[in-house]
Amino acid sequence: METAAYLLLIIVSATLSVFLIAAIIALVRVNQILGDMRRIAAKAEKIADKAEAVGEFFQKTAGPAAVAKLVSNVVESFSNSRHGKNKSHKEENET
Repeated sequence: METAAYLLLIIVSATLSVFLIAAIIALVRVNQILGDMRRIAAKAEKIADKAEAVGEFFQKTAGPAAVAKLVSNVVESFSNSRHGKNKSHKEENET
């Protein structure tokens, strides 16, 4: 019976050591994947911040751009009316 107990002890010990090594390898791989995910999340946050900054820039410049377009249209309309160009004459030139 003593030989059978030693044989069983060797089998159980070998099985546990294999599972222990597999668990260590799995933990290392999971740690690497988590590191990659952290880097991806940091890059995504930087991109979101840049997109937010671009949105704020366009929001701030939308008002002045609209005013500039309005002034441009008024000046163009005034210069066209001053030179005697009316709307029907302008349409004939475009076609």
